[in-house]
Amino acid sequence: QVHLVESGGASVQAGGSLRLSCTASTNTYSGRCMGWFRQAPGKEREGVASVRAGAVFTDYADSVKGRFTISQDNAKNTVYLQMNSLKPEDTTMYYCAASPVWGGYCRLGVEFRYWGQGTQVTVSS
Repeated sequence: QVHLVESGGASVQAGGSLRLSCTASTNTYSGRCMGWFRQAPGKEREGVASVRAGAVFTDYADSVKGRFTISQDNAKNTVYLQMNSLKPEDTTMYYCAASPVWGGYCRLGVEFRYWGQGTQVTVSS
């Protein structure tokens, strides 16, 4: 079991920046994929970025490439999502997720089994 706690959501103006944080309570952090997803009411969930915990491989949705960066602090079991050049269409709930222990590439399409409670990001024009 993995418990995830997100923070960092806020309201900002278009063009601004935010950094989301997600801390994972698990003894097997480095064997998992960690990801950020977002979902607006009535819309499908969208994968934003993923990273192999404890490693450097990352994957990004085309809609955020060049603006968002996923990173991590392995000592703290924490993954971050740095969001720059925010747009009103980035407004939604953002969720942190963790996969089961996984040996392959941590692309956004892998199974993410554990989810945080979400943090709201609002970007005003």
